Amino acid sequence: MSVDASVSPVTRIGETAGVVWRYLDTAGKVPIRKMLADLDQPRDLLMQAIGWLAREDKIELTVVKRQNTIALKR
Repeated sequence: MSVDASVSPVTRIGETAGVVWRYLDTAGKVPIRKMLADLDQPRDLLMQAIGWLAREDKIELTVVKRQNTIALKR
């Protein structure tokens, strides 16, 4: 994946947060590992987007049988 140097890192993270939000809106509660595999984005960028959504209190992060899961707050 090429990175457009004219787009600020904060903008990229925000846009990726939107990608994650839409994915979770469709997929529901999923293991983070599955989400990372399903989305064609750099892992670091996805983790930053998860942090963005967590800071905005939009997601729930849980551990189920030693597996980290993520879902939108409803």
